[in-house]
Amino acid sequence: MRIHKSAEDYLEMILRLIEQKGYARSVDIAAGLSVSKPSVSVAMKQLREGGYIVMDKDNYITLTDSGLAIAQHIYDRHKVLTRVLSLIGVDDDTAEADACKVEHDISAKTFEAIQRKLEEMEARAGR
Repeated sequence: MRIHKSAEDYLEMILRLIEQKGYARSVDIAAGLSVSKPSVSVAMKQLREGGYIVMDKDNYITLTDSGLAIAQHIYDRHKVLTRVLSLIGVDDDTAEADACKVEHDISAKTFEAIQRKLEEMEARAGR
């Protein structure tokens, strides 16, 4: 199922928070995405209704299998694109920001070519 870029950003942020902190809460999502708490509330309601997240009684957010699949897909793209941009000399902050913009719109074919080239470069460099 295709979802909007903003929903992908929210799912990715939830995954990143869970990896970093062990949990995700709306307040952390708002801070991580630099959006308002009411915006997060609306998004969480939509993601919950879409079956991408669940919230427990303490408002901790967990990804469902479908939400996790989308989040991992976007986050994997983000990490690869950030590495490529860093390798070609883009500073870390810019690489991170630009990867976030590109991760949603790049075609699967182009992304796969970039990923193959990155793996070749890293293999040659002994990484």
